[in-house]
Amino acid sequence: MGEKFDVIVIGAGPGGYVAAIKAAKSGLRTAIVENRRVGGTCLNRGCIPAKAMIHASSVYKEMQEGGRFGVAASDVSYDYGKIVAYKEETTDKLCQGIEQLLKANAVTLLSGKGTLEKGKVVRVAGEEGEESYEAENVILAAGSKPLILPIPGLDLPGVLTSDELFQLEERPESLVIIGGGVISVEFASVYANLGCKVTIVEAMPRLIPNMDKEISQNLKMILKKRGIDIHTSAAVQRVEQEEDGQYTCVFIEKEKEVRVSAQYVLCAVGRYPNTDGLFGDNVELDMERGRVVVDDEFRTSMEGVYAIGDLVKGMQLAHLASAQGVYVAERIAGKESSIDVHTVPGCVYTDPEIASVGVTEDEAKEQGIAVKTGKFIMSANGKSLITKEERGFVKVIVEADTDVVIGAQMMCARATDMIGELVTAVVNRLTAQQLLKGMRAHPTYNEGVAEALEDAVGEAIHVMPKKKR
Repeated sequence: MGEKFDVIVIGAGPGGYVAAIKAAKSGLRTAIVENRRVGGTCLNRGCIPAKAMIHASSVYKEMQEGGRFGVAASDVSYDYGKIVAYKEETTDKLCQGIEQLLKANAVTLLSGKGTLEKGKVVRVAGEEGEESYEAENVILAAGSKPLILPIPGLDLPGVLTSDELFQLEERPESLVIIGGGVISVEFASVYANLGCKVTIVEAMPRLIPNMDKEISQNLKMILKKRGIDIHTSAAVQRVEQEEDGQYTCVFIEKEKEVRVSAQYVLCAVGRYPNTDGLFGDNVELDMERGRVVVDDEFRTSMEGVYAIGDLVKGMQLAHLASAQGVYVAERIAGKESSIDVHTVPGCVYTDPEIASVGVTEDEAKEQGIAVKTGKFIMSANGKSLITKEERGFVKVIVEADTDVVIGAQMMCARATDMIGELVTAVVNRLTAQQLLKGMRAHPTYNEGVAEALEDAVGEAIHVMPKKKR
């Protein structure tokens, strides 16, 4: 038996490494187990590499469209290999930073596959053999893996997950994406910007169906304008490999069979908890649909064992996993929680960006909450006019009787950066008037937030007055 720790974390993704560092800062003897590179899916195969690809493709698109600003550039091109290298460089720097943080905070990094055994023992199987370690507390943060639906043909070599798409050394000529969620629309934006013919096939009636309906409608129009074919309410039946090496996605749309062929098919229908090898033979935690069941404190059915991130029910987001890691580490250390893990911003890094928090207007109605809404169309925003942004808006939802902000939805430039202000407002139950006390600089995209807040309380200056009924 190896060393004994106060806390052992299995998984060094955004939930795990944050939990480990937070525990160590509280004076707890902490170890973290990881069988791949630290940073997890987010840094190595998800958020960061995807956003790097988005940025690179956006730069290329902006250079092509420079004539809108009187800047002409001829023979604009890109080197896909160098874009991939830039993506890898970005990932490498962040992973190295995490390794240094773990070391600086005296967190012991155990390299190998971590398995939870009875008695809060963690077995680590690495290249040099196996070793077991005892812990007073164990935090399970093993993350997730791409979900593959039981559809004929998804095991063909040209059907990729997001992990495999990142490994391509050449840009696809054409791509069919199964799924219309966040992963799908972000990859569609990247490859359409780079000249790839992209088709999205989504089973639900609209794209990103968990977000505000107006956002979904606007996004569909923008993506179609950029040459992306979109099929919603489309049920995929199978994928076939053609004699010419192409792959055909066969789906039913409006009761008719439709066939779309491409060089590759991307399966982007979500992710599934990564519990492979996580539990020993005699360990049986309460599970529900493949997820670890936890209570409000993220405690599992085994005493002293917690689970966070993509392993548990809820949104699969890196920042949510990190917040849950902080919460659990603080509770283990006997401290009050410093973070609200229930108010979660959602972000989509398309162009324009999309961000939301709290409830939508429709959700408020469903819950019987009387609300007022404020909306500002960003085509009237000075900064948006300067940068010639696509159609966009900022919408806020406030309680009708108190003016407390309970939700916000944005579709505009820098939305993912600006949503933080509204998250703070929702968490702290701030009113529209309290937020409006802070002066906003001009010209900025953030002025749109103030305009929407003013519209909600009937004080908007740059919004046409609402007609009285």
